[in-house]
Amino acid sequence: MTVHSRISIPPALSFPARIRQFWQHGDRLYRGLLLLATLLILLLVIAIGYELWQNSLLSRQKFGWNFIITSDWDPALNQSFGALPFILGTLITSVIALAVAIPLGLGTALFLAELAPNWLRQPLGFLVELLAAVPSVVYGVWGLFVYIPLFVRPLAEGLNHTFGFLPLFTGPVYGPSRLAAGLLLAIMVFPTITAVSRDVFLAIPNSQREAALALGSTRWETIWQVLIPYGLSGLLGAVILGLGRALGETIAVTMVIGNNLDLSASLLHPGYTMASIIANEFTEATYNLYLHALIEIGLILFVMTLLINLVARLLIWRVARRSGTEVRA
Repeated sequence: MTVHSRISIPPALSFPARIRQFWQHGDRLYRGLLLLATLLILLLVIAIGYELWQNSLLSRQKFGWNFIITSDWDPALNQSFGALPFILGTLITSVIALAVAIPLGLGTALFLAELAPNWLRQPLGFLVELLAAVPSVVYGVWGLFVYIPLFVRPLAEGLNHTFGFLPLFTGPVYGPSRLAAGLLLAIMVFPTITAVSRDVFLAIPNSQREAALALGSTRWETIWQVLIPYGLSGLLGAVILGLGRALGETIAVTMVIGNNLDLSASLLHPGYTMASIIANEFTEATYNLYLHALIEIGLILFVMTLLINLVARLLIWRVARRSGTEVRA
């Protein structure tokens, strides 16, 4: 006996129906939008770098690599330009800011995430995040009229009196200085490091804490030997975000650093950063070479930021790979 099976073939879909079927679940559309957003960000970075490169042509052609290693900045008479004082000022103030903000920020984040009582955790966390919302010009005015006279200047005089034999603390004490800019940046960087680090600690599974405590660890040993290593990659990300803020801050630093072409090693002397020299003199650039020199400083700052973030990502990747876990900032 022969059994005939009949297979029904669905009719071919029309072109509009095929389009609707292709997009009906939204996955492809969502993936396409994410890819487009990523490509737009990459295109934006390339466009910024291209514009800075093109508009610094005259300076690069005339000075070459000497622009980075010389300190002569004389736009009025000799039309000679060198970016070394600004590069050093940016690095010095950023290092001071991170040296102060990292221990304070991580300590505050640990307190908020692990030790603070519930009634204090929310309001204190809100106040920390509120510091990040204060405009930089407000920080600058406060730093100039309150922070420097009441805190930075007495601290600088004490350092000069005690450690004045060291090149870092030689006098005289002016008030506005690299030290003042670095300490003000520390306050501005502090909420960024604290907020991101707190979120990193809160993202660590409770099983890590419970396992450490069950094995007899104290609260401090749990924090130091379990939580910090587990979230180290995220904590590094928080520090890099703070560093990016410190490198690019402009108005507040311009108001408290003193704006002086001083290559002295002393932190108590006025100085310049790359962002502050651009903010101070961009409107005064009356000829093309002057303008291109300022844009080349912006190009150096742009490349420096990219390199620091690239090295930071590689460092975070290595730490996460070694620990086998990653808590993302």
